[in-house]
Amino acid sequence: MSTTNADLGDPTELSEDEQRAVEAQLFRLADDELVQAERYTFWQVRAPTLESDLAVSNNAQDELGHARLWYDAIQQLGYSEESLIYEGDPSDFQHSTLVELPFEEGDWADAVVRAYLYDVAEDIRLAALAESSYAPIRDRTDRIQGEEGYHLEHARSWLERMSLDDDASGRVQAAIDKLYPYALTIFEPVGDVESDIVELGIRSQSLDEMRSEWAERVESFLTEQGFAVPTDAEPATPIGRNNEHTDDWHALHDEMTSEYRNLGRDSATVLMDEDDE
Repeated sequence: MSTTNADLGDPTELSEDEQRAVEAQLFRLADDELVQAERYTFWQVRAPTLESDLAVSNNAQDELGHARLWYDAIQQLGYSEESLIYEGDPSDFQHSTLVELPFEEGDWADAVVRAYLYDVAEDIRLAALAESSYAPIRDRTDRIQGEEGYHLEHARSWLERMSLDDDASGRVQAAIDKLYPYALTIFEPVGDVESDIVELGIRSQSLDEMRSEWAERVESFLTEQGFAVPTDAEPATPIGRNNEHTDDWHALHDEMTSEYRNLGRDSATVLMDEDDE
């Protein structure tokens, strides 16, 4: 648990060590949400029902909006949107490798299980940031939590439904076995500042504490639905948090930034001012 509740002040007041810790927390938040949003777009017009098609589209839009909130907080520390997303190298990103994996073609179970594993982790992470000592994190967390609750409920509802069908439950189990080790990478450290993040009150729980809570919640719900959980699994490699990623991420990053490069842009397009949102 954090050892101080002192407010860190605005971005211009941070010490060098405080800024390093704040950046480490913000980058994992922003990169996770951005890449999760990009992957979600695969299911637009491919989901099994119109309701789910709309839900996944809304989830993708939500995650992209959340990523923008976190990247905006990073920009307050002297970065530009261009350098953060469009002009950097794929290895600059620190997202969990769970969110970068391509979806199995036509396998809705893959999408549902991935969403569930990620959204439980996100629920726990946001709760640990709700009283953050860094106001830009604290304020954005309050805005994001409500939307993430809907994402988790959608995934839970589908898992409950699929558990009642033999074929669907088999595909869900296969997805759990495959994705669980990748989900564990969410709780891997970024650099050597994790202890500072907690001691400075930026986040109220350590990665170990959040991982334990996540594992308990995931195992409780999934076993209740009749699924087996590989609780002895180790985090998959590469883990992402250390800037090492799968080849799938490099391909996705190339696709994600291709329009920016092909049009010869040197700045990101702004559709509206922040105050107009």
